[in-house]
Amino acid sequence: VQLQASGGGLVQAGGSLRLSCAASGRILSGKPMAWYRQGPGQQREWVAGINAGGGADYAASVKGRFTISRDGAKNTVYLQMNSLEPEDTAVYYCRLLKYWGQGTLVTVSS
Repeated sequence: VQLQASGGGLVQAGGSLRLSCAASGRILSGKPMAWYRQGPGQQREWVAGINAGGGADYAASVKGRFTISRDGAKNTVYLQMNSLEPEDTAVYYCRLLKYWGQGTLVTVSS
């Protein structure tokens, strides 16, 4: 299984980005997927997760601003990030069970 994350970039505070994570290989369909992030000098932290039925959960710091979704036909999970804050600056990783994507950098300028 390979996970390819994309969509990161530089955005001003208050802006939006959408991250994508495409799974390829032996697809483990119907499994929960999640997004994590690791800011400068910080430990990796869980951001959001989604189960096979589409049920989602979020870290308190992003609830109401971020939305996780999945497209089963494309084996892709998304993270829509709105009202971005400088504190959201981090490398964002997707995870499917024991598999991790390579990370995509999100930088939010003030």
